Amino acid sequence: MSAVAEVDPFDLPDWVGIEEVTWSSESSCLGVGAVRGVLLGGSKRLDCDLLAADQAHPRPVLTDDWRTAAHRSWSHGQVAMLQVADRLTLAVPGTGFTADLVLEAVGRLARAVGARPERFTVALRAR
Repeated sequence: MSAVAEVDPFDLPDWVGIEEVTWSSESSCLGVGAVRGVLLGGSKRLDCDLLAADQAHPRPVLTDDWRTAAHRSWSHGQVAMLQVADRLTLAVPGTGFTADLVLEAVGRLARAVGARPERFTVALRAR
């Protein structure tokens, strides 16, 4: 398991909360537990992955403490923002992703940085 640390949304680059932003998956994300992605704002780029916090096979992806933090954040209408392997990672409860769950996670990221979710676009790759 890679080193994990909490990310404060106010430590993200300013453009994430100011500009029109697109989160784009780098592969199909439907039904998988971890998705590599990127936030794009004009010519700016920030790696931003999605992680299903409850995925446990072949081994747990997060410790119990981080899984609890992901569930706590989600139950409060937020998303756990972590740094995993030097990449911003949105940790959400569950074991896999649907299009609706991806939209909800990115919308919660937008609210965390003080932006309206409507300013964020999500681009998913087809299977």
